[in-house]
Amino acid sequence: MTGKAECIIVGAGLAGLVAACELAARGKSVLIADQEGEQNLGGQAFWSLGGLFMVDTPEQRRMRIRDSRDLALADWMGSAGFDRKEDYWPKRSAEAYIDFASGEMRSWLSSFGMSWFPVVGWAERGGALATGHGNSVPRFHITWGTGPGVLKPFIDRAREFEKQGLIRFAFRHQVSKIEKAAGNIAGVSGKVLEATSVARGQESSRKVVGEFRFDADCVIVTSGGIGGNFELVRKNWPVKRVGPAPKNLISGVPRHVDGRMIAIAKRAGAAIINEDRMWHYTEGVQNWDPIWPDHAIRILPGPSSLWFDAQGNRFPAPCLPGFDTLETLRQILATGHDYSWFILNQAIIEKEFALSGSEQNPDFTSGSWKVLLKSRLGKGAPPPVEAFKQHGADFVVRDTLDDLVTGMNELVDVKLDTAKLQAQIEARDAQIDNPFTKDAQVMAIRTARNYLGDKLIRTAKPHKILDPSKGPLIAVKLHIMTRKTLGGIHTNLDGEVLDAKGNTVSGLFSAGECAGFGGGGYHGYNALEGTFLGGCIFSGRNAGRNAG
Repeated sequence: MTGKAECIIVGAGLAGLVAACELAARGKSVLIADQEGEQNLGGQAFWSLGGLFMVDTPEQRRMRIRDSRDLALADWMGSAGFDRKEDYWPKRSAEAYIDFASGEMRSWLSSFGMSWFPVVGWAERGGALATGHGNSVPRFHITWGTGPGVLKPFIDRAREFEKQGLIRFAFRHQVSKIEKAAGNIAGVSGKVLEATSVARGQESSRKVVGEFRFDADCVIVTSGGIGGNFELVRKNWPVKRVGPAPKNLISGVPRHVDGRMIAIAKRAGAAIINEDRMWHYTEGVQNWDPIWPDHAIRILPGPSSLWFDAQGNRFPAPCLPGFDTLETLRQILATGHDYSWFILNQAIIEKEFALSGSEQNPDFTSGSWKVLLKSRLGKGAPPPVEAFKQHGADFVVRDTLDDLVTGMNELVDVKLDTAKLQAQIEARDAQIDNPFTKDAQVMAIRTARNYLGDKLIRTAKPHKILDPSKGPLIAVKLHIMTRKTLGGIHTNLDGEVLDAKGNTVSGLFSAGECAGFGGGGYHGYNALEGTFLGGCIFSGRNAGRNAG
C-alpha cells in the first residue's frame, strides 16, 4: 500500500487530531497513520476525566479563586525544578503553555463548543513550601463529557476535513521507520496489521498482513508515551531519585501505549531527553472489570483518608491524599514494598472518593446535570465507587477495626498490627475535639473546607475515623500504577524535532506525550494535573500551525 500527503501524522490521539485539524485548516493534505483500529480514534484521551489546567477563568472567579499568570508560573516552576542544560526548550514550552492557559485557551476551546463543570478541582496541592511543588489554588477544570467531550470537537472537525479530502486515516498501519531521502524526511513505512474488532482499549492482534509506505516531506510524531510497556518503564525508572522500580505494577493505560515510536524517531535523528522523568500514581487499584491487561484505576481522593505504609506507619506531610504524588512515591518505595493503605469510613468515601477515567464517571461523561445530581447527591457513594467497594479485590469493608485489619492481612504477606494502627488513628481522632490541632492532615482538611467547592462536594466534615456512626470502616490496598511519560522527543516551541546537537531535523515534528507534552518535557520533574490533555492540545496546535 502506498500513499502521499503533504504531511503524515503518526498517532490518532488528541495531539495528532489537533495537529491534523490545524494543518487541514491551512489547506494542507494530511494522512494519519495509527497501529490501532478506528474504534480507538482519540487514543488515551478518551479514557481521561477530561481535566484541563487553565488559569484565571470565569469558573475560578465564580468560585472566588484568585488566580493569575504569575502565580501559575511560580507554581509550575517550583514544581518542575528544571535543572538540566537540555531544559531550555522544556522551560520555554512551560512558559508558553502558561501564557496559553491564562490567555486564549478557554475562549478558543469554547468556540468549538466545549464547556466545563462549574466547580474547579484542586489537584496536587503540594503541602510543603510556597516555593515548592503544588497548585496554590484550584485549577483543574473538568470538561462536560470528560475525555470524550475533549475529543469531540477535534474528531468532528477531522471528519469534516475528511469529507473534503484534506484528511485521510490509515488505521492498523504500524509505522516501523521514518523514511529519509538525501538526508531529508521522505515519509514513513511499516506493517499493515490484520483488521480487528476488539473493543476500544482492549489488546489487539499484531498479525502482519502487508506492508506500506506513505510519502511526505513532513512527518509529525504524536504516538503517546510508554505507560503500557512495563519493560520500558522499568528501564527508564529514576532509581536514584525515587527508589527502586516496583516489582508489581498495574497499568493506567492500554497495552498499545508502548513508546515504540520514540525509538523510531531517534533512529531518524531525533534527540530523546529526560527519559527518566515520568508520572506514575500511588493510589492505583485493580480494576474489577478490566478492559486492558493489568488494568488499573486511580482513586482521586479528598484529603481525609489516613494513609499508611505496608508496615502500618502513617505517612507524614506532604504525603497526604491528593497533595504530592512524587514524594509519596519515594516514601512508599523507601519501605522496601510497592504498596500502601488507605483507611477511612463510609462518610469519607461518600463525599471524597472519585475514580479516574471517563468510564468511571458516567454522570460527568453524560454531560447531563440531571444524571450528575442523581449520582452525586443520592444515597451512598457514586455508583462506580460503590461497585469497587463491593467487587474490588483491594477493598476491605468491616464494622470494627479488629475485623478490618484481619481482612487487610488476608491480602498481604506483611501482617499489620491492630494495636499499632489503633494508636495512630486514635491519636489523629483526638485532634478533632477542638478547632486547634498539630496534625498536618487535620489542618489540611480544615483549609480545604475554606474553599467552597471542597466544602460542597469534595471534603467530608471533620470527624473521628473510628466513630461508629460514620461506618463501616474501609481499607483500600493501593498499588503503583503507570500513567504518563514526562520526557521524550526534544522539540522547540514550533514542534520541530531537534537532533543531538540542538539543530532541527528538517521536516520532522512531534507533539503530545511522546514529546513530553512540549519541548521534550515541559513538566520538569512534577506534574500539576490537567496538564496532560492541555499539553496535547497546546503542542499539537503548535505543530499543526508550523508544519508542512
